[in-house]
Amino acid sequence: MIQAWSVDDVRAAEERAMAQLPDGELMQRAATGLAQVVAARLPDDTSTQPLVVALVGGGNNGGDALWALAHLADLVGEPLDLVAVLTSEHRHEEGLRAARRAEVEIVDATRGGSKGGSKARRRSKALDHAVEALAVADVVLDGVLGIGGRPGLPDLVTELLEAIGADAHVIAVDVPSGVDPMGEIVGGAGVFADETVTFGCAKPVHVLGTASRCGMLTVVDIGLDLGRDHASASAARTAPAAERVDHDDVAALWPVPGPEDDKYSRGVVGVVAGGEVYTGAPLLSVTAAVCAGAGMVRYVGPPGPTQLVRAEVPEAVHGTGRVQAWVVGPGLDAHPHSWDQLGLAQVEAARRALDSELPCLVDAGGLDLLDGPRTHAGARTLLTPHAGELARLLARLDPEASGLDRERVVVEPLRWARRAADLLRATVLLKGSTTYVVPPPASGLAVRAQADAPAWAGTAGSGDVLAGLAGTLLAAGLDPVDAGSLAALVHGVAAHDANPGGPVRALEIAQQVPRTVARLLARAAEVG
Repeated sequence: MIQAWSVDDVRAAEERAMAQLPDGELMQRAATGLAQVVAARLPDDTSTQPLVVALVGGGNNGGDALWALAHLADLVGEPLDLVAVLTSEHRHEEGLRAARRAEVEIVDATRGGSKGGSKARRRSKALDHAVEALAVADVVLDGVLGIGGRPGLPDLVTELLEAIGADAHVIAVDVPSGVDPMGEIVGGAGVFADETVTFGCAKPVHVLGTASRCGMLTVVDIGLDLGRDHASASAARTAPAAERVDHDDVAALWPVPGPEDDKYSRGVVGVVAGGEVYTGAPLLSVTAAVCAGAGMVRYVGPPGPTQLVRAEVPEAVHGTGRVQAWVVGPGLDAHPHSWDQLGLAQVEAARRALDSELPCLVDAGGLDLLDGPRTHAGARTLLTPHAGELARLLARLDPEASGLDRERVVVEPLRWARRAADLLRATVLLKGSTTYVVPPPASGLAVRAQADAPAWAGTAGSGDVLAGLAGTLLAAGLDPVDAGSLAALVHGVAAHDANPGGPVRALEIAQQVPRTVARLLARAAEVG
């Protein structure tokens, strides 16, 4: 599992380390590790002299980049062209002196150049030279902003980034500049790196929805102790702020039956979904549950979808009965007309499930049935909205979210998912290109984020498959955070496995799940 710590916890760990080390030692460890990574990324072709250009900001991030250039000159046993482009009037003077001693070319792009937004502004020779160097660089270091940075970039930096050649390998130093280090705000101007070299531990930006901007993540060990807080050596462990489940975690989390298990001990999942309008949703959810290894699947619904499920999923049973968890809402019309007796009966079955003490996954139409936390406060609940559904849910239930729309949720997904988790005392799985699994803030658990699915998986019915998959894990006894994050991972990997590199149907994702799970379990056995 990839774990990431908050900016405040990282800074506290750095302060503890610096108090026990010689001055500057921590930066030297970071810069040396960064230089080693850069050396490994230099082109193999020795017919031309490699060119490394660093965009250098004014803080410690810029110092890391300058010292890395200085170390690189000694580390690589062949001539290099090294250029440091200064992007701030504030400088890390010690790093700058080290770079000059190593004969790094210093280009001050701030002189006579880019202030204001006019395209006709006068350009300095230094800026022109920086642009030319970036266009042909083999490796570009982004050392502009670190963990103290905010979203967005100065105009000068944006102009320099636009000059980087297509073949350059862009390495972000610690975090990509312009991206929120805490990963709370998504989008906006910022670096898209091929690789990020971070120090000590991953930060939330590396695991949450901004992770796509980081490229490959390389963590350099600089001796930070993030295991404990700064109160005392015997204090409780400092908890990570964000996590991501990876392929090697599947074997530890997936409910594998033993020889004494039967259909009830493996978990029976009940599905209240669909109706006479949306008949496909229950088929997809039930198929996914069966394919995920549920001991038994019960479907509760009107004749149309029931007939379809009977024909396509003969393993499913029908009607109410003993279950260990419920999936409520895929394709469900929460507000049928008064004359629609079948629809009213379906909604009543959904309400009974929500009023029970059993774990519930609540999706789509089921979200419209929620007016607050479930009746049984201890009942485990996993909500699975997409951004539009989350916006509608909060706008309906939370006066502070009046007028909330999908776009605001997309920009600040964690803020609004946390609000819903707190308001409804539930874990919220917010679906999207990055899927967030957000427990209630009072739980103290880390938020998780999964981005395992190809873009092809963003298709009608894909969420219904995820609901059946996650509901099966709830029925098997997993808590909502593990059930949601594990389901999101397997769903994404199955979508890739079903047709690598090409379009995929939602039903194909469900049908691929058994083979994907088997492969991931076998992977763990091979590694072991």
